[in-house]
Amino acid sequence: MNVTIVDYNSGNISSVINSFKEVAKEKVNIEVTSDLEKIKLSDKVVLPGQGSFKSCVDALNGISGLVDTLDEFAINNKKPLLGICVGLQMFADIGYEETETKGLGWIPGKVSKIDNQNNKYKLPHIGWNQINIVKDSKIFKDIKNNSHMYFVHSYEFIPEDKNVISATTEYSSKIVCSVEKENIFGTQFHPEKSDKIGLKIIENFINL
Repeated sequence: MNVTIVDYNSGNISSVINSFKEVAKEKVNIEVTSDLEKIKLSDKVVLPGQGSFKSCVDALNGISGLVDTLDEFAINNKKPLLGICVGLQMFADIGYEETETKGLGWIPGKVSKIDNQNNKYKLPHIGWNQINIVKDSKIFKDIKNNSHMYFVHSYEFIPEDKNVISATTEYSSKIVCSVEKENIFGTQFHPEKSDKIGLKIIENFINL
């Protein structure tokens, strides 16, 4: 099996790479690339993302053919894809960080700044938060409800269809922190930084 982590200059993804390799061991080939042919031939794809919504979208668009290849992989061929942090946010139609930016449009919705209730809550939201699993998601197999995950973000994905939401977390309000739509999975939190429970989520995705 080949799992590709898309490397499109979206910030430091070394922790993502290390975590997937730790879980995969010798059983699964982990490829880190932006090579379109290798992505097409992958069994599963991971779309990480650090920084702003706009910078990540611009980086994706900066590699000729990459967005079309990801569309073909996830939408046309319906192969499993996992978005992490801004990787999840880019599933949206539109994001409002820095400026209005068009997303991938895979899951209708928008990405807006977290309401910090007049500075009552610090942004970015950094640290460990409990998640409330609201849907029987495949990547949450054997994950206990109210498990703690690690977050670093100031913006949140607000999907139009609430049925895609698989987990939420409470900060300044109820924030969507995981989605699942058919073969497309996403986490706002960082499983690669969430200790053994995060590694279990990565294992669940690899084993789909």
